[in-house]
Amino acid sequence: MRVVIIGQAAFGEAVYKALADAGEEVVGVCAPATREGARPDPLRAAAEERGLTVLETRALRDPSVFQSYAAWRPDLLVMAFVTDILRFNVLEAPAHGAIQYHPSLLPRHRGNSAINWAIIWGETKTGLTIFWTDEGIDTGPVLLQHEVEIGADDTTGSLYFNKLFPLGVEAIVEAVKMVRLGTAPRLEQDEWLATYERPCRDEEAKIDWSRPAGETYNLIRACNPQPGAWTTRAGEILKIFDCERGPGRPHPSPLPQGEGEKEAKPGEVLAIDADGVDIALPRATLRLKRVQAPGAAKVAAQQYAAESGLEIGDRLGT
Repeated sequence: MRVVIIGQAAFGEAVYKALADAGEEVVGVCAPATREGARPDPLRAAAEERGLTVLETRALRDPSVFQSYAAWRPDLLVMAFVTDILRFNVLEAPAHGAIQYHPSLLPRHRGNSAINWAIIWGETKTGLTIFWTDEGIDTGPVLLQHEVEIGADDTTGSLYFNKLFPLGVEAIVEAVKMVRLGTAPRLEQDEWLATYERPCRDEEAKIDWSRPAGETYNLIRACNPQPGAWTTRAGEILKIFDCERGPGRPHPSPLPQGEGEKEAKPGEVLAIDADGVDIALPRATLRLKRVQAPGAAKVAAQQYAAESGLEIGDRLGT
């Protein structure tokens, strides 16, 4: 069976190598073009290293480039991390159509931020779907699915790279074999169960320190590493990455000597030490571990506090 791969980045490279190692006949690859002075895309580099012809994904809209793609006479198109919008003629050219990887249990969490939103909503399980691609957004019939747990401290990064990436590569190899053997099902998605979330961008990543502690913790780990949950300090953006949930009640906020203690306000800095910076939440605390100021690298929260003059009693998000 003649297979064409359209994809990019490390996931596309891993899928290509896995299919080739499994003995599948990969006859062509489409990947992003190499920008001047930049390294080639990993999928492109891997395919070219093995002597395979590579077409530019965006150029498939050009009739002459599409003809080169069609000349491969593909039986199956495998989509492994495709961010460009493909015209339908690309999908229907292969004899068996196209299959695609998606990091959720479709029809739940359609869209390109499926992992982020599963964590934002506090879900404890998700998974991956290999589905038959159609003209909709993640709407095609399901070929196979695998479920994974979302750990209490998983971030989008850890969930993807440690679980959904390797399992997804294996699932694509499994799915291609099923198509070749004629055993691949086409299970229609239940539209009553479908959800679609917009891309998780900066506007969704803003921290409201007055929200329940669990929501804030979920938002920060869902936006790690991208787009990065953020708050403000002295009028500047401060992105929050690694963090830990603290005790069930916040530290008391000290008043001047002799005046006792008052209840800490959400977003208030409660403690700073070598392990991080403690921030008050409603009936809880959050320890910041790694942060990023504008134009700077990500650093330990304690280092940021020392270099920026952050002090106990300061308040984030004001």
